[in-house]
This record gives sequence, structure tokens and C-alpha cells, in this order.
Amino acid sequence: MSHVVKLSTVEDTRDFGRRLAGLLRAGDLVLLTGPLGAGKTALTQGIGAGLGVLGDITSPTFVIARVHRPDPARGGRVALVHADAYRLGDATDPRAEIDDLDLDASVDDSVTVVEWGEGLVEQLVDAHLRVRIDRRDDDTRIVELDPIGGDWARRLADLG
Repeated sequence: MSHVVKLSTVEDTRDFGRRLAGLLRAGDLVLLTGPLGAGKTALTQGIGAGLGVLGDITSPTFVIARVHRPDPARGGRVALVHADAYRLGDATDPRAEIDDLDLDASVDDSVTVVEWGEGLVEQLVDAHLRVRIDRRDDDTRIVELDPIGGDWARRLADLG
């Protein structure tokens, strides 16, 4: 069962990411989908803040993936791997490109957030959270969270 949230501003999107981070734990995979400018990176910034990781969260489009280590001074408890598969869509074999990132090497020890990863990274784990963000003309965002397997549905119920 989907969980749908309406967010009025980019800051609301970041705040929602902070709340979502409270549900996340090592081994989680979150797939973000939505058009350019929908707020995928803003949501990830909030997740990073909620996880208490080091470094600024920026779009990893040109580096493909970034690892943000936990910052104990900020209450950090788990690393965040933030990947962007947008540029891989033009690759001859995007799944091979994803394999080259070795996301499977870190997935058990971190929270992994992949923008544009639908159809490419689901095989990394048995269960994941798919998050679809749509931006309306008035800049509000509609965020739909779809739990795929595992205990995601129960955890999303705790989100309120």
C-alpha cells in the first residue's frame, strides 16, 4: 500500500527526508524517481541530515555515486551512499555500469539512495522503498512511497 504526502516547498521536502531517515537502517535501498527538478536531491539532503552524515549532499550526476560517512558528532549512525543513474540510461549496458559501481559491496553497511535507478538496482536487496516525486506547476511536490517487500509497509505506517 502506497503512502502519499504533499509537500509545499523544497524545505518541506528536505524536512520530510529527515523524518524518513528516522525509519532507515543499514541495508536499506531507496529508489528515487521523478522528472528533473522534482526534488530527488533535496529529499536526499534531508535523509543525509537525518542520518547525520558528513559532507554536503549534492547531485552525484557527474560522479555517479558518493559515500557520506556517519558523523558521530551529529549523531551519525550509518553511512549514506547516494548514486545517480541518470547518465547511465544512455549506456549500452546500464546494468553493467551499475555493477561497476560496486553498490552491492556497501549495500549491507549503509543506506543506499539511488536516483533514476528503477529497473537497474532492485536486485541488490530483497526489499526496497520506491519513492516517486512529482512536481506540480505551483512547485508543490507529491511524494508517493511504495514499499516493495520486507517490513517497509510497517515502517511507513510509523511515518504517520
